[in-house]
Amino acid sequence: MSNYYPNTAELGVVLRKSSYSNQSADCVGAAGVAGEVIVSDLKNPTGPAHRHQPRAWAAFAHAVGTGALVPVQA
Repeated sequence: MSNYYPNTAELGVVLRKSSYSNQSADCVGAAGVAGEVIVSDLKNPTGPAHRHQPRAWAAFAHAVGTGALVPVQA
C-alpha cells in the first residue's frame, strides 16, 4: 500500500483547513476518507495527498497542539 495518493483532486473530497490558519492557502488540509486521514498542501490542489491512520494523525495533532514537538534545527 502506498503512503500517498498522487492526485488529491481525484479523491473528490473537500479538505478541511484548520480554523487557526490565516486566510491564505499557505497551509495543509485534511479529510477523512475510507478509514484514513488524507493530508495535502492546499496550495497544490492536484498534488499528492499523504495517507495516515486516524490514531497516528490524532497523536500528531495532539503533539502539535500541546507543543510537544521540538523544531528541527537545520
